[in-house]
Amino acid sequence: MAAAKSNTNWFVIGVSAAVVVVLAVLALVVVNLNNQATAPGPAPKSAIVNDKTGAISFGSGEDTIDTYVDFMCPVCGQFEDAYGEQLQGAAADDKITLNIHPISILDRASQGTEFSTRAANSMYCVATEAPDAALDYFNLLFTNQPEENTAGLADDQLIELAKQAGAAGAADCITDGTYSRFVATRTEETPTDPATGRFGTPTVAINGDRIDNSEIATEFAKILG
Repeated sequence: MAAAKSNTNWFVIGVSAAVVVVLAVLALVVVNLNNQATAPGPAPKSAIVNDKTGAISFGSGEDTIDTYVDFMCPVCGQFEDAYGEQLQGAAADDKITLNIHPISILDRASQGTEFSTRAANSMYCVATEAPDAALDYFNLLFTNQPEENTAGLADDQLIELAKQAGAAGAADCITDGTYSRFVATRTEETPTDPATGRFGTPTVAINGDRIDNSEIATEFAKILG
């Protein structure tokens, strides 16, 4: 009888230990899955991309102008209509360094297709696969900008625009959403408005200082003439 009790006790201890091990393994799996979900994902590797800030850079002027844009944002489209040619021309002449930051704040406005994230990802894909085509592709995205609250452009359409710009090699990257998590992380790090603590698009910083949208024309005039 004593032996039976001893065997039963060892059995219970063994089962308890096994349960502890299983729970520990499950906890480790959950932690790993959570880490994977929140990890920034692979960073674009390109001579024109800063893999820490997400800036896609053009020109090498002393003054820097950073623009944070969402490719579905209508005000961003208006900003590019008003200042895009001037900024890109100044960058081409090395009067400024133009840093473009593709971000995604309007996924909610694309009928569940997450167009803002897909378009920003595609911009990094092109900048990585064909840096010389990046600015042309950027302009094509705004020339073909979809309206808010539509499904946006499909991946096939983004790929076609990339081909038009000279970046056919970006197709798989666009389809796979290679830099989608990178886009999400960069979006979270967009400079906020000091007055409200919020951010939107377009957001503009000059020499590292975020400026109010009402001051854009005045501040650009000081640098660009």
